[in-house]
Amino acid sequence: MKAVFLDAKTIGDDVDLSPIEAVTGGLTCHERTAPEQILSRIRGFDTVLVNKVVLGREHFEACPELKTIAVVATGLNNIDLDAAKEHGIAVLNVTHYGRSTVAQHTMALILALATRLLDYNRDARNGTWARSDMFCLMDHPIMELEGKTLGILGYGDLGQGVAERAKAFGMNIVLGCRPGQEAGSVDGYPRIPLDELLARADVLSLHCLLTEETRNLIGERELGLMKPTALLINTSRGGLVDERALANALRQGQIAGAGFDVLTEEPPRNGNPLLAEDIPNLIVTPHSAWASREARQRIVGITAKNLKAV
Repeated sequence: MKAVFLDAKTIGDDVDLSPIEAVTGGLTCHERTAPEQILSRIRGFDTVLVNKVVLGREHFEACPELKTIAVVATGLNNIDLDAAKEHGIAVLNVTHYGRSTVAQHTMALILALATRLLDYNRDARNGTWARSDMFCLMDHPIMELEGKTLGILGYGDLGQGVAERAKAFGMNIVLGCRPGQEAGSVDGYPRIPLDELLARADVLSLHCLLTEETRNLIGERELGLMKPTALLINTSRGGLVDERALANALRQGQIAGAGFDVLTEEPPRNGNPLLAEDIPNLIVTPHSAWASREARQRIVGITAKNLKAV
């Protein structure tokens, strides 16, 4: 096996690639690869590892020796799967690596928003607390999670991890139907139509893949169905939510808060409606929910197993 990793820096400098090197018999690594560099860097290799580099028909046609693509992530939207199949190229991906870290980040967003952690930290540091005529501040309404309803849209590995942790806080778990899903019961949790879930949830957490059916799944109409006290959490994909509609809903108090780890464009070089400074009770993190060292090392291990199986 002759293998090249086109964007090794995307999984960090602090992970050990030796499990992959042991399986492949060596590994050529590039920190980054620009589109115009792809062909020259994959020629002569039968195995290509990528995270976000886009591979398409033109690459497969020019490199008949290519037999395997290992994506060191779950999403495969950067690979032309139809063209790969036509050329007999096996495409591998990594699943079940980030349950703990993504669920942890999701709960951190929920807790920070529910307790108004950033607002109270700001007030303690900017002198607002020092000027208070009481021993404490109660300027920002705090939500107690026990007894509240957590709606989960997308009950795969990550959604299940969030459900487990939310139960420890005494939350009631209700699942929502993604497009094409039927209502029913899963793992003892009710799964109800999305509109019903929107009206019922105190916290809505998204864990769906981005497809044509789920793009802008939460827009102006859906936000209008949510409680004014509700929180919206997205640690999945930015395109699931109409960001401009969400920014307006937060400004108008249509919902109480939101926590996002993902945006439609990453990095947001062209700006984003959710990065405006006048949006209340919004936390945005830079797609870092998956990025614990443990999770990234797990990706390496799973990739090595995938390659060994091939």
